[in-house]
Amino acid sequence: MANSGRYKVKFRRRREGKTDYYKRRIMVISGKPRLVVRFSNRYVVAQVIVSAPQGDFTVAEANSRELAKKFGWLGGTGNTPAAYLVGLLVGYRALSKGVKLAILDVGLHRVTKGGRLFAVVKGAVDAGLEVPHDEEILPGDDRLSGEHVAQYASNLRQANPELYKLRFSKYITRGLEPENISKHFEEVKLKIMEKYAKSEAKAEDSQ
Repeated sequence: MANSGRYKVKFRRRREGKTDYYKRRIMVISGKPRLVVRFSNRYVVAQVIVSAPQGDFTVAEANSRELAKKFGWLGGTGNTPAAYLVGLLVGYRALSKGVKLAILDVGLHRVTKGGRLFAVVKGAVDAGLEVPHDEEILPGDDRLSGEHVAQYASNLRQANPELYKLRFSKYITRGLEPENISKHFEEVKLKIMEKYAKSEAKAEDSQ
């Protein structure tokens, strides 16, 4: 069947569930940089990519692994607050490279209202990067800051202390009580904003 005139073997990355070439073609033809968001089992990765005849070039990149290493993040690296902070980082880095607008490349992700994908978008937009989107699809501030995690942790701690310790063992080991994640989120967010505010100030002084 694979050799018949009616059957065409799909490109490898499409077979592997990594690339939707129809959508990719439309975005590449637009000539606009793409905000590419991908998730692994543990991390969130965001890149701003520019397409050229020679191939794709990554202009800016951020991932949730570096949140802990560079900004002291103690929460999970794959949740909604982490996704927002990654978006904030990649947004600032894109702007520092002269990119002011990017279109969202969701790949083969299922688009879910208020999901982590749009937490990344919200972070990038708050950094100043223009990403066309519908406001209604963005997560609320309570989810971005992890208030839902804090509330769940608080209720679980009262109802089942042992399960609380099990579910949030990584938070506790890192020295963060999950009930305080919203406050910690704001602290890390401020660190990121201050870092890039200082970078912008230095750039302006050097001109």
